[in-house]
Amino acid sequence: MRGITIFTIALALTAGTAAFAQTLPPQPPPVNGPLGGSTEAERAACHPDVVRFCKNLVKDDANADVFAILNCLQTNRPRISPACQTVLASHGQ
Repeated sequence: MRGITIFTIALALTAGTAAFAQTLPPQPPPVNGPLGGSTEAERAACHPDVVRFCKNLVKDDANADVFAILNCLQTNRPRISPACQTVLASHGQ
């Protein structure tokens, strides 16, 4: 009797979880960083500003803290190039 009760509860929980998952809205695709799928041209537009204002944050590509670099660019927003400002604006930054 106890085994049937546990099985029934487990079955109900499984069915409830599946129904709940179907009600969730579709999720957006993953992005590569705060600037999402930035293009090579966009990265090139901001590279001189990153080197000029955020050089201390760039170690190597594998260990770069993209959020710290983005914060640095935003902090220096009045001084960064118009091209990099356009890139940031196009990504909602």
